[in-house]
Amino acid sequence: MSINFKKIVPHLFIIAGFIIAALAYFNPVLQGKVIFQSDITQYIGMSHQHKEFKEEAGEESYWTDAAFGGMPTYQLGAEYPYNYIKQLDRALRFLPRPADYLFLYFIGIYILFLSLKIDYRLAALGALAFGFSTYLIIILGVGHNAKAHAIAYMPIVLAGIILTFRQKYLWGGLLLTLGMALEINANHFQMTYYLLLLVIVLGIAYLVDFIQKKQLKQYFTAIAVMIVAVVIAIGTNATNILATKEYADFSTRGDTGLTITPNGEQQNNPAGLSYDYITEYSYGIAETFNLFIPRFMGGSSAEKLGEDSNLYNELLKLGANPQQALDFADSAPTYWGNQTFIGAPAYIGAVVIFLFVLALFLVKGRFKWWIVGGSILALLLSWGDNFAPLTKFFINTVPLYNKFRAVSSIQVILELCLPLMAVYGLHKFFSNKRTDEEKEHALKWAAMITGGLALLFLVTKSMFFDFVGAQDRQYLQQIGQGFVRALKEDRRAIFNADTFRSLIFVLLAAALIWAYLKNKLNKGLAIGGLALLIVIDLVGVDRRYVNNDDFVQERQMKKPFQANSADQEILKDDGHYRVLDFSGSPLNSARASYFHKSLGGYHAAKPGRIQELFDFYIYEGNQQVLNMLNTKYIILSNQGQVMAQPNPQANGNAWFVDKVEFVENANEEILALDSLNTKQTAIVNEKFSAEIPQQQFSADSTAQIQLKSYQPNELVYSYSTQKERLALFSEIYYPHGWKATVDGEEVSILQANYVLRAAMLPAGNHEIVFKFEPEVIQTGSTITIASGGILLLLLIGGLVITFRRKSA
Repeated sequence: MSINFKKIVPHLFIIAGFIIAALAYFNPVLQGKVIFQSDITQYIGMSHQHKEFKEEAGEESYWTDAAFGGMPTYQLGAEYPYNYIKQLDRALRFLPRPADYLFLYFIGIYILFLSLKIDYRLAALGALAFGFSTYLIIILGVGHNAKAHAIAYMPIVLAGIILTFRQKYLWGGLLLTLGMALEINANHFQMTYYLLLLVIVLGIAYLVDFIQKKQLKQYFTAIAVMIVAVVIAIGTNATNILATKEYADFSTRGDTGLTITPNGEQQNNPAGLSYDYITEYSYGIAETFNLFIPRFMGGSSAEKLGEDSNLYNELLKLGANPQQALDFADSAPTYWGNQTFIGAPAYIGAVVIFLFVLALFLVKGRFKWWIVGGSILALLLSWGDNFAPLTKFFINTVPLYNKFRAVSSIQVILELCLPLMAVYGLHKFFSNKRTDEEKEHALKWAAMITGGLALLFLVTKSMFFDFVGAQDRQYLQQIGQGFVRALKEDRRAIFNADTFRSLIFVLLAAALIWAYLKNKLNKGLAIGGLALLIVIDLVGVDRRYVNNDDFVQERQMKKPFQANSADQEILKDDGHYRVLDFSGSPLNSARASYFHKSLGGYHAAKPGRIQELFDFYIYEGNQQVLNMLNTKYIILSNQGQVMAQPNPQANGNAWFVDKVEFVENANEEILALDSLNTKQTAIVNEKFSAEIPQQQFSADSTAQIQLKSYQPNELVYSYSTQKERLALFSEIYYPHGWKATVDGEEVSILQANYVLRAAMLPAGNHEIVFKFEPEVIQTGSTITIASGGILLLLLIGGLVITFRRKSA
């Protein structure tokens, strides 16, 4: 068997080009700098204790006390045994971050285009269009790395599916297995879920096509191959999936059993996220046009306007000095849509949109209807509360949909589908399968629709839009009418500028295609010209929001938080206790978690019952609830000065109670905490009543229990009591993995006071040890090893079969 190097060399050049493009965009990485990602600083804060323990102890801890009183580290950088897929992923991400993810964007969709038998030059053009799509760059800027990671592998999954449907069962199935394994390993299940929705639309399109061709046997054979591939892919990620599912049930994504709100009302969706939380970031219907015109609705919530803006000059008139006026003008609230906050518009590109419309006239059959169907579904769902009937139907009916928030993020499907369709349309345009008349017709209508739309907005903007933002009334009251008028003028100005910009790019792209059609340009130059237009178009917008200014020295990201005076005072106490940081938003900051065992933290899936304790009691300052959580220090802010307020009433690490009150459900459990003396009485769900022989214990002034040694995954207590008693521990109850032993004999871990661990302890002088040894890790590791072995055998078998066929 001989290898055709002439066929391989162009692809090697393309891959090298992708590497250069990724490094060029994020060029500060070549100087050893790193991008400052706000979400990653929070992740560093959350995972700091976990990382330090691993470095010091030389072992993996699957539990941390640094956040929310305690939680598993499954979503905080936990490393699992035999995770060979992660090692493969790291090999693919060989470039410095975030250039590695941009490279993955390029290479992933390039593979998909090749599987569609697209010319490698068009495939490279499509890869640039996808990779530089503004939303995909923005998420790298803020640190949504897991999201970017999962998006990058979506095209490989689709490539495997399409090859399998084309009866390339061996390599289609293997590609799907690897792609799906990498997709799951990226660990952003919301993006994987959205991919599943797109795959369902693809499966329906193929089913209709196979029915029309009377090839149902081939269809179901392909489905069978895909099922095997996905099962193996899931198996190679078994530990992560099982651990994530286990924790998800414990988190705000699961069902805590609570069916009431703090004001006593019934919850509509106790087993999932609330409707308001899910739809908080609902894309505006008119806002959809910023896919075509970047700052159609003002751009971001903090846009740079500079000294030439109306706002800058108005601020000078209002008495601001030049520097103050410039600082404000460079973070101007020009966004006038309805979303809470927007970091940048989800711009797909005027050239890409033009080519997408062109493709609608040239592409026929299942591919067209799959892309159109998937795009429409994603667009309608992204509108969220602005298209409430469909959103409520999905939340109430479609499995797992109510586990995810920020519905606008489903537009990643548009980010994928539109360039895919655009390039497939170019593929048809440059082929001989369409007549010149068909091509001219498509070009004319694509230019008229997209160019005409831009012209329409330029001419009629004042008829349709008032450029009034949600906060303008507040600005009017606080700053004055002149400020709001200047802000509206700047919004109108950037609307005009970007609309005209999109019109120019449409006309240039149309001119290039017309020149090719009239034999004034050859195919190579036409493709090169379009690629250049796409890059200039997209990168020009991307650099407004993610550029070299976002990079810092590496040490700044390694240690993103600096201890303040309150931290320094608290750290003098080397005991085991908790800290509540009220100097900011305790559930939206990992700053305290970086230094302390914090009661707050930052995570997309917080422990459900901790969230509820905050909602019911902690925000209200309920002292007894803080005491039972051993909250020894509270960080407060007063006129910009932080201070550490000690809480001498904290219950400590463990204590014996004199009385137990049984309740029937979670509602009664949490309500009973309202006026409870947590030092004397325990609230216990009646499901644990068989473990507790008596509700009231005789007083024993000599009974004592204290913490002897502490590690996140192992706590050792010594105690003495004359009679059997119930002990409460100021540690978060987690129903899986924790085991307790008294002098080596296992005892049951009970749940008390809604969130705490408890145990019935025998009389005498004893030692009780809590260890976190999650069974899910052992079970998942076994499945992972078996699945990895099967995948390796299939890969070897595939190579052997291929070589034999080539040699025959």
